[in-house]
Amino acid sequence: MFNDIGPLELVTLVVLAVLVFGPDKLPKMIQDVTRTIRKIREFSESAKADIREELGPEFKDFDFEDLNPKTFIRKQLDNDDLGLKEIRNGFDLKKEMAEVADAVHGRESESLPSSSSSSDTPSLPSSATPSNGAVDMTKKPEKPEPDDRPPFDADAT
Repeated sequence: MFNDIGPLELVTLVVLAVLVFGPDKLPKMIQDVTRTIRKIREFSESAKADIREELGPEFKDFDFEDLNPKTFIRKQLDNDDLGLKEIRNGFDLKKEMAEVADAVHGRESESLPSSSSSSDTPSLPSSATPSNGAVDMTKKPEKPEPDDRPPFDADAT
């Protein structure tokens, strides 16, 4: 609970408590605070026990820490029933991002053989135009001559 409080901060809190409550009332205040904390813990433990009892026997190994999203994800990643480790190890984000950046900038990417790539999808050369007449986004557009004007499109205006 107080993992980030250093010794100097702790001494400062004790001195502040002595100044605020006085040396004669301080032990009574500490007893009241510890009693309140104990009651809160007992209340939360009884609430957890009631919830486990109401859920029934199929949730007997239910852990309330699993409700924390970080704990849930960590447990699921450690569980290899879904094959997540194979997917995580077979995906190279840096390589994928470099290929996307090369495609956007119109450069030929030096594709290295990868265990996750498949040869099911044929790739077109960068100079090829698809058969449906679509513009190839991997090819750099040609710059017009300075005297050439772009074609006028009456429907676009």
